[in-house]
Amino acid sequence: NTTEATVTVETLDDVPEHVLRGLPEDVRLFPSAVDKTRLGVWATKSILKGKKFGPFVGDKKKRSQV
Repeated sequence: NTTEATVTVETLDDVPEHVLRGLPEDVRLFPSAVDKTRLGVWATKSILKGKKFGPFVGDKKKRSQV
């Protein structure tokens, strides 16, 4: 008798619309290379050192809160 854990895979449907609208033009969300159950941020072209993104929209959390 084996039990298998149900794995939830994050999809674009899980991402709030304002996050998708706020992505820079050359940045996309695709499955993570680190954790296949999560989305990762991927660049479609090189990002220059020092490039800034923003403004941050959302609630900042302490590491202990997430």
